[in-house]
Amino acid sequence: MDIARPDIKRKKVRRQIITGIIALVVVAAAAAAVMRLKPAAPTVDANTIWSDTVKRGPLVVQVRGLGTLVPSEESIRLVPAQTESTVVRIRVLPGTRVKADTVIMELADPQLDQELLNAELQLKSDQVAYHNLQAQLQSALMDKKVAAATVSSNYQQAQMQAQIDKQRYELGVISGIDYNKSKTTADALTTQNRISEEQIDINEKAIKTQLDVQEAKIEQDKALLQLKQSQKAALQVRAGIDGVLTSLGPPVTSTSDQSSFGVGTHVAPGTTLATVVVPNQLKAQLKIAETQAHDILLDQPAEIDTHNGVVPGHVTRIDPAVVNGTRTVDVKLDGPLPPGAVPQLSVDGTIDQQRLSDVLYVGRPAFGNPDSTISLFRIDPDGKTATRVQVKVGKASVDKIQVLDGLKEGDRVILSDMSRYDATDKVRLE
Repeated sequence: MDIARPDIKRKKVRRQIITGIIALVVVAAAAAAVMRLKPAAPTVDANTIWSDTVKRGPLVVQVRGLGTLVPSEESIRLVPAQTESTVVRIRVLPGTRVKADTVIMELADPQLDQELLNAELQLKSDQVAYHNLQAQLQSALMDKKVAAATVSSNYQQAQMQAQIDKQRYELGVISGIDYNKSKTTADALTTQNRISEEQIDINEKAIKTQLDVQEAKIEQDKALLQLKQSQKAALQVRAGIDGVLTSLGPPVTSTSDQSSFGVGTHVAPGTTLATVVVPNQLKAQLKIAETQAHDILLDQPAEIDTHNGVVPGHVTRIDPAVVNGTRTVDVKLDGPLPPGAVPQLSVDGTIDQQRLSDVLYVGRPAFGNPDSTISLFRIDPDGKTATRVQVKVGKASVDKIQVLDGLKEGDRVILSDMSRYDATDKVRLE
């Protein structure tokens, strides 16, 4: 018969409770220790990052922009229509090299033909009227000169008679009444002779005035005739300069619009009939971000990469307006154009804004705005880890940026986009 031992059972239960408490304490301590541990640094593939070394030396501050080659203003000639006319023949197509006297197209304007004929007839009519007026005025002047000559003859005779009668009166041959009569007649003819001479002078001036009026009308007719003749000659549309015909008709935005200009097109005065461009006289138009364009100045040096050669140049114009976040900057090319440089060719341009002589600089990181404080990962000396540092930067160029504080010469930093590691201050490189 078994004997019950309750004391043994109580000891066993007590041991189990103590063991459980100890296990709970150990687990809690372990959990607390684990919670106090810092998370392991994330791993970055060293072959996928872009890094650079901080250097000291000269730094050229540049801005870059995309653009196109366009004809310079002095190399473009637009040929406008001078009258309302119709295209009857196209003799040269775009892309053809032309001379100044090359006829590009022919126009027709029947109304101009009638106006030209009317101008010719009007000129002839006014010229005949001028000669008729001249003859009439000269005839009237001759009549007045004949009358004046008669007065002058009578005047001279009266003067001679008055002198003779004076001598006779002094000798007592004639009476004082006869002498006074002779003297009065001479004085009257003196006044009449003076008036007749003045009338001739006034008539001559009046004749000149009337003829001048008629001559002015003839000159006006000649100017109108020359204008009509010039407009008639302009119906043979010529290039005007040596160059390349780039387009026919007014500026268009699509090829379908361009194709609508041809034989039979009716054009109004002032309509652009053709555009001729002098080759090899091109400039670059760059689109520069508005945040970078404010420091650009006229005459700053620039380089234009045509993808077949680099051409030096300088800034000649800065558009004051901002369009789609960019400003247009014109660069005049100072060197010869490489082969294949044609209008509308896409180019890359860099403009030198400033030259810093002795500064710390590093490659421009993915997110590196000038004159700010940025966060970079500096590669530790062992090359196996990188630690986040705050770096104060200054002037920024196309691919470099000035370091003001936070790094020293020889430091290596990661320039790649590390935004995915914003939550950590250290990464491992493998």
